[in-house]
Amino acid sequence: GLALCKLHHAAFDNNILGVRPDLVIEVRRDILEEADGPMLRFGLQGFHGAALHAPRKRDVRPSEAFLAERFELFRKAV
Repeated sequence: GLALCKLHHAAFDNNILGVRPDLVIEVRRDILEEADGPMLRFGLQGFHGAALHAPRKRDVRPSEAFLAERFELFRKAV
C-alpha cells in the first residue's frame, strides 16, 4: 500500500495524481496548468516528477503490478 496524507489520498482516489510503477508521481496535465495559489502549487503541482520513498526491502514495497494497473486508470482520466 501507499501511506498518503488526506489531501494526497483524495487526489490519488480522484485521479488528480498518479503513481507510476517506478514510484514517480505524476499530476494530471489540467491540474498542472491551473493557477490557483500556493496551496495548489506546493501541495500538488510541486510533486509532479518527484519519487516516493520506499522501503529497501522489496517484499514490503508497493506492488509494481498494482501500481501499473492503477496508473492506467489515472492516465485514462480526463
